[in-house]
Amino acid sequence: QVQLVESGGGLVQVGASLRLSCTASGTIASPNVMGWYRQLPGKGRDLVAMMSTGGNTNYADSAKDRFTISRDNAKNTVDLQMYNLKVEDTATYFCNMDFGGVDYWGQGTLVTVSS
Repeated sequence: QVQLVESGGGLVQVGASLRLSCTASGTIASPNVMGWYRQLPGKGRDLVAMMSTGGNTNYADSAKDRFTISRDNAKNTVDLQMYNLKVEDTATYFCNMDFGGVDYWGQGTLVTVSS
């Protein structure tokens, strides 16, 4: 049973930095794509950033130049380094990993940016 566990969320002020981490357990396979999504209450999940096994990345426009995604294939971890956080970055952040075409999601970690 693959499980993803996120950490690193919290309450920060505008302009602060925060690093989210996600680790997969329960498998020795390596995921194809790793990514981060965020969700507001009552809304769908929106892509923040993703990275392929080969290192290709895709960022939401709102994340470009402020967020950096990284992954460790040996440890099955994916991190999201967030800089210069804005109030509008407030959301629950979910990590996602694709293992052989099957999507797995973490439980979510709340990021709150206050002014």
